[in-house]
Amino acid sequence: MLLRFGFVAMSMKLENASPSKTVTLKTFAKLAAEKPEAALEKVRRTAEENLANCLRLLHYCHANHVRVFRFSSRIVPLATHPDLSHWDYLGDLGPQLAKLGDFIENNGMRITFHPDHYTVLNSPREDVFTASVADLAHHCRLFQAMGLAKQAKLILHVGGSYGDKEEALERFLTNWARLPRGIAKRMTLENDDKTFTATDTLYLCEKLQLPMVLDLHHFHCNHTEEEQLEDIFPRFVATWEGSGLPPKLHVSSPKCEKEFRSHHDFVDSVTILPALQKLKLFTGQAHVMVEAKQKDVAMFRLVEELAGQPGMEQLDAATIRVL
Repeated sequence: MLLRFGFVAMSMKLENASPSKTVTLKTFAKLAAEKPEAALEKVRRTAEENLANCLRLLHYCHANHVRVFRFSSRIVPLATHPDLSHWDYLGDLGPQLAKLGDFIENNGMRITFHPDHYTVLNSPREDVFTASVADLAHHCRLFQAMGLAKQAKLILHVGGSYGDKEEALERFLTNWARLPRGIAKRMTLENDDKTFTATDTLYLCEKLQLPMVLDLHHFHCNHTEEEQLEDIFPRFVATWEGSGLPPKLHVSSPKCEKEFRSHHDFVDSVTILPALQKLKLFTGQAHVMVEAKQKDVAMFRLVEELAGQPGMEQLDAATIRVL
C-alpha cells in the first residue's frame, strides 16, 4: 500500500509565509468610516500576500515531495462578510488564484479546504444554514477560480446533535436536498470527536454517495463498543470508489490524557501504525493528512518514524510503502 502524507495550511520551517493573515472587522470598519477605498485596499493587499504565500508553500511542498495539502480557509479576509459584498474579490485575485491552480494541476497535488466549525448544514436555524451555504459557495468559487476540477474537495463535519442525534442526522439529509449541486459535488464528510461517530458519518456518506474522510483520532475519542476499524475500513474505502481519488485519513495524537481531544505537537507513530497496517487489507493506496501543531515538522518526523518500523519502506520525505 502506498501512503502519501500531507500537512495543514502553513509550514513551521518556511519563514514569513503565513497564508492566513487577516484584517479584523473592527479594523476594517474603523478605516472604512474615514477612507473607504483605503479600507478595501488593506483587505485586498492582505489577501494578495496570503495567496503569494500559498504559492510559496506549494513550491515548498513540491520540493519536498509533499502532494497532499490543505489550504487555510482564511486566505481571503472578510470575503463573505456583508460589509464587503460589493468587493469583486475573484476579479481582483483571479490571476493569483489561476496561478495556484496551474501549479497544483501541473504537479499532481491534492488540495482541500476544511471550512470552520461554524459552517453547519444540519442546524435547525435557517440563518445558520444560509450562512453555511454561503461559506461553502465561497470555498467552491475559490476552487473554480483556480481551475480545479471536482477532485478538489471540501471537508465538513456533520454538525451538532441539538438534543436529538437521530433527528439531527435526518435534518442533514433534508438540508442536503437544498444544497446547490455545484457545492454538493465537492463535499466530503468527516467523523467528529464528540457527536457523530464513523458509523454515523458512513450512514450519510453511503446514502448520499459522498466520500468519507476518516479521522483516526476522532474515532478513538468517539466510538461505540461495537465499532471496530476492521469493519469501518472497507466501507470507508468504498465511499471513494469512482471519485478518482485515494481514500483519505486524518491522523493526530492527543495533547495529553486530560485534554485527549486536543492535538499534540507531533503524532505518535506507534499508535497509528496498527491502523495503517490494517488499512492495507482494503486499499492499495491512501492519503494521510497530519493534523499536528508542528505542521510540516510533525509530518516529516512521522514519516521518518514509520519508515523505521518493520514492513515500512520510505520512498521520499512524504511517501511510504507498506509492504
